[in-house]
Amino acid sequence: MKKENTKETFKVEDIVEMLPNLTLLKEWIKGKIIKVRQNPFMGTEIAIKDDLGRISFGEKEFSKSIL
Repeated sequence: MKKENTKETFKVEDIVEMLPNLTLLKEWIKGKIIKVRQNPFMGTEIAIKDDLGRISFGEKEFSKSIL
């Protein structure tokens, strides 16, 4: 299940939630973006770190901004 948010721009230090299908957890996890990069095969890829120190990464379509 992809979340369609291709128009959102993510930057380091933004707070986002990542889809459970990507993290293999039961709930969305909230974390701070630690890296944004352009993957030539997948497009924009982000890495987040949550409060427990877990690092997850994937396409930006699997994340949503928290305002």
